[in-house]
Amino acid sequence: MTSVADFTVELPGGDPLDLSTRKGKVLLIVNTASKCGFTPQYEGLEELYKQYGPDEFEVLAFPSNQFGAQEPGDAEEIANFCSLTYDVTFPLMKKVDVNGPGAIPLYQWLKGEAPGLMGSKRIKWNFTKFLVDREGNVVRRYGPTDTPKSIARDIEALI
Repeated sequence: MTSVADFTVELPGGDPLDLSTRKGKVLLIVNTASKCGFTPQYEGLEELYKQYGPDEFEVLAFPSNQFGAQEPGDAEEIANFCSLTYDVTFPLMKKVDVNGPGAIPLYQWLKGEAPGLMGSKRIKWNFTKFLVDREGNVVRRYGPTDTPKSIARDIEALI
């Protein structure tokens, strides 16, 4: 695998989403949770999506329950929470594992392309973000404390 476009992920109902259909867009891929101290970042992610998307930029959110069991809901509960609480309109994917043997292939690849501090390939917490250029290359990894607003300049440089 050489780019994000080489992967297929699943939508909440289990339908496949071929990421090659996102080629030509700048992507921000984020593992999310509804009951986390960083959950208010949904608001900032939606602001980025409204400002730069959907033609040139897209946020792809991957709910995960691997950190403090902070995403316990099913797909419908997650979608309702995001819509009602933060008016999220960017795509939510199927709830996934981002670490360990059950990590989806996309996340295995992302972590290898942009390791964390000290070369760690683990996702340390919810709202870790990966910025991907129009060709599907990982440009940068951001930690949970990096706010969506702080990433805007990097997005603009790629658009």
